[in-house]
Amino acid sequence: MSERTYTEEFRVEGEKIIAKIKELLHEGNIRKVIIKDKDGKVLMEIPVTIGVVGVLIAPQLAALGAIAALLTEATVIVEKTETL
Repeated sequence: MSERTYTEEFRVEGEKIIAKIKELLHEGNIRKVIIKDKDGKVLMEIPVTIGVVGVLIAPQLAALGAIAALLTEATVIVEKTETL
């Protein structure tokens, strides 16, 4: 079996970033989450190891909450895998 990796991009208002990331993590198959500001500057990159979503991601989400409070708009880029 082989895997295909692809990315999806979402434009999100600052205060809705954490809710969007939690929604995406719940869907599964995510390898990495990248948060960029409206100018395209990478603010945070979170690698997501399969099976390690809960407790280990919590500190990154707390930091992201602080960043989100300062943003009006951000881009969430999600790297996903799909088994073929």
